[in-house]
Amino acid sequence: MIVDVEASPGNRIDEVATTATLLDRVEATYEITPQRLMGDSAYGSAPMLDYLITEKGIEPHVPVWDKSQRNDGTLSRSDFHWDPANDQYICPAGKVLRSRQRAHRGQASTANKDQMIRYRSRKRDCEQCELKPRCCPNTPQRKIPRSVYETSREKVRLINQSVQFRHQSSRERKKVEMAFAHMKQQLNFRRLRLRGLTGANDECILVAAAQNLRKLARLCSQPPPGHRASAPA
Repeated sequence: MIVDVEASPGNRIDEVATTATLLDRVEATYEITPQRLMGDSAYGSAPMLDYLITEKGIEPHVPVWDKSQRNDGTLSRSDFHWDPANDQYICPAGKVLRSRQRAHRGQASTANKDQMIRYRSRKRDCEQCELKPRCCPNTPQRKIPRSVYETSREKVRLINQSVQFRHQSSRERKKVEMAFAHMKQQLNFRRLRLRGLTGANDECILVAAAQNLRKLARLCSQPPPGHRASAPA
């Protein structure tokens, strides 16, 4: 059943922002707090995953939106070991990558405007390394960007490897996607006829109500579980 609707412009940032609005509104109206949230990779941005885990306590069953994997034969970020105690990366050759040249105890690394922390190796370490052609062939040193929400992203990566994500969540997500397919195929809801977010929101509410009424009519026409209709001999 569709419990809430919120229209948004057709871009990923606004679509993800409406998720927080829907979660807060459903919790305030129906006192429903979901345990899992399923969606495509558009909902796998770092701020969204951190919001779901740290603020709402919801398991994000969505693919992590990540571009750190390289396909040109060079080493990816996953080939480097993260050392949280010393706030540094360790490369396959055993050299360290820090966000600053000197490690300061008790002082956190600073992030740029894109909420990313850059970890760099030393130039002299890369010049003498045998793995340089596979690590940073076009630059004098290796640089690894790390999101400030990387801890939450790592938790979601572990969730994506679970059996519940690969089997149960995938099947349940198909049921949700069928609701949108029925709106297009059976209710002919292929385009909006009113302009503006207010008009789009009104149309979405109407088609969601029609979808719920169809489901209620189908459920009410079925006999209760365990009920068997008797027929004359």
